[in-house]
Amino acid sequence: MLSSIQELREQILKSGKQLDLAKIEQAYFFAEKAHRDQKRVSGEPYIVHPLNVASILAGLGMDNETLIAALLHDVVEDTPVTMEEVTRLFGSDVSLLVDGVTKLGKIPFSSREEQQAENIRKMLLAMAQDVRVVIIKLADRLHNMRTIDVMPPQKQRDKALETMEVYAPLAHRLGIRGIKEELEDISLRYLDNVAYEEIEKMLALKKDERADFLNHMKKKILARVQEEHKDAYIEGRVKSIYGIYRKVFMGGRAFEEIYDVYAVRLIVDTVFDCYSILGIIHDMFHPIPNRFKDYISTPKSNMYQSLHTTVVDKEGIPFEVQIRTWDMHYTAEYGIAAHWKYKAGISGGDKMTERLAWVRQLLEAQQESEDAEDLIRSIKTDLSLDEVFAFTPKGDVISLPAGATVIDFAYAIHTAVGNRMIGAKVDGRMVSIDFEIKTGNIVEIITTNSPTHGPSRDWIKIVKTSGARNKIRAWFKKERRDENIREGREELEREFRRNSITLTEEQGKEFLLDIAKRQRFTDIEDFLAALGYGGVSLSKIMPRIKEDYLRIYRTSAEDKLDKNIIKPKKDRKASSGVIVEGLDGCLVKFSRCCNPLPGDDIVGFITRGFGVSIHKRDCVNVVNSIHDPEQKGRWVKAEWAGNVKDSLFKSSIVIYGNDRSGLLADVSIAIANMRVPLHALNARETKDKQSVIQVTIGITSLDQLNNIISTFQKISGVISVERSNQ
Repeated sequence: MLSSIQELREQILKSGKQLDLAKIEQAYFFAEKAHRDQKRVSGEPYIVHPLNVASILAGLGMDNETLIAALLHDVVEDTPVTMEEVTRLFGSDVSLLVDGVTKLGKIPFSSREEQQAENIRKMLLAMAQDVRVVIIKLADRLHNMRTIDVMPPQKQRDKALETMEVYAPLAHRLGIRGIKEELEDISLRYLDNVAYEEIEKMLALKKDERADFLNHMKKKILARVQEEHKDAYIEGRVKSIYGIYRKVFMGGRAFEEIYDVYAVRLIVDTVFDCYSILGIIHDMFHPIPNRFKDYISTPKSNMYQSLHTTVVDKEGIPFEVQIRTWDMHYTAEYGIAAHWKYKAGISGGDKMTERLAWVRQLLEAQQESEDAEDLIRSIKTDLSLDEVFAFTPKGDVISLPAGATVIDFAYAIHTAVGNRMIGAKVDGRMVSIDFEIKTGNIVEIITTNSPTHGPSRDWIKIVKTSGARNKIRAWFKKERRDENIREGREELEREFRRNSITLTEEQGKEFLLDIAKRQRFTDIEDFLAALGYGGVSLSKIMPRIKEDYLRIYRTSAEDKLDKNIIKPKKDRKASSGVIVEGLDGCLVKFSRCCNPLPGDDIVGFITRGFGVSIHKRDCVNVVNSIHDPEQKGRWVKAEWAGNVKDSLFKSSIVIYGNDRSGLLADVSIAIANMRVPLHALNARETKDKQSVIQVTIGITSLDQLNNIISTFQKISGVISVERSNQ
């Protein structure tokens, strides 16, 4: 950690990179003055943070403008300094970078889904305009994670989760290995500390023994290789803790089964040398079958290139050998940052446009996505660290995220191929359309020439990539508008009936227009069409619609309800924990339509022959009954009695989560730990591959219910939890 500008100056001088030190120091002193009265949570002067962000970027070999912007990246957001001042003193390039980083920081990833989706869009736009904005943001996040131990435990876990889900995959896609691995390791330490420490102990246990083995192998290999390749360079590398975690704890493998914990890396001058040395290695050692990977002929999506082979020495100890050129090595270590660090030495001008093509593709794919949660899920899939490489019959390589189907493959070739697809063959045999592609598969897409043929709506639920999903939606949006509007209207009416939402024609138009505008549509038909072609998921926005319905129409309904509640004599006696005004000793039952709990605002309804039915005051059935003249006068005031605290009430809770193994078990364990009676537990899978778990439990009050909901929300994989009215 740096603590002074002199240390940054020395770091830059040692790197040998020609930078404008005077301008960098000017930026430092400007930022120091602006942040003078500010402290970090640790108590350190705030300037320590931008100084260390600049140091991380200097280590990546970034240019003058990036380092200056790093020193200034918080001055506009956190101090009275204006963007005009930054432009006047440091130029337009620096101000654009500072402005980009500032805009990214305005909405945190832990906020509401709509805001999170908008922030991801901003990040993609910033990357398309100048990738240095995101490189600064990654360095900013890395220093924050290095100093996260001073934060409260929950804040640590929240930051670690968003780092693991968004920032580490971004660093991976940009190819900046050092930042990616450090972000992952620090995040894992706070997300699963037990596993982190266990892996640390495993690595430390035979550290000296493995180091001796590696040194012996390096000398042995180098002596043999330099007989033919005198300039070959060799080094050892240790797999990151998170890399081991993925294979041991997520992949279910024993630590001893991981052959690439330690590896030998050979770096040479040409591609020809790489394959020549591969032959030497296979001559010296016995290669393990199915453990050879050629990332030179088939680069990863982040442009990583190398030959990987796992071999066994005479003593039966397996280890990995990586072989690459110097250009490949710079790209593997620094990714997109190698463009600045080794600009003069990288062939082909680093092909910056080609390397950022995936950003533009993501932006184009998101144009058709109106659902915030779907957008976030799609981007996380597209930034996935796991990839598969499949081939067309002509030998072209198609790279896709792990789990991608033949439909994803078809749309990756061309939109028209996907739209006209009627089937697929993998390695010469017919497969179903939900077949998941594996690395090495040869995939042939069977198409039709019919101009009227198009994709199926069900494909939206099958595909894994956002590109394929949005191309399918785009086809339905363009080709089937009337059908989409009809399907959307029918789906909306079904959900309204299920949730007891009733509106007059005039109210319905006003209410739907408000919903449409909130979903960024100009009119109701566009909104209904989006429901029809899958651009908006009604199940995700329905809770908000119900909430708005009750909020907008409840006030006037309650006024009418108060007028209709009978107010006879003041005898107030409790029956079953409820005081019903004016009725002594009457039979009381709790309505199943809303399951009222102590703490809820309640009202009574005199039934025919079954006493008084107790409802929540905001129950949909209560609000709707105001318009029924036959029920006027049957409502009575009711309130909870003081002796209700010892009574148990049934309450249902609905949990929405990712469809992962173990989720139902975790919910069951949580219920057992809370020591509440369990009356029912049901689980099902939705069409969009999510889990819905409904639990009915016995509780004593609304406060206890809220605490239980809060506990469920903390379970890994849970998206949302809500009280059920069923």
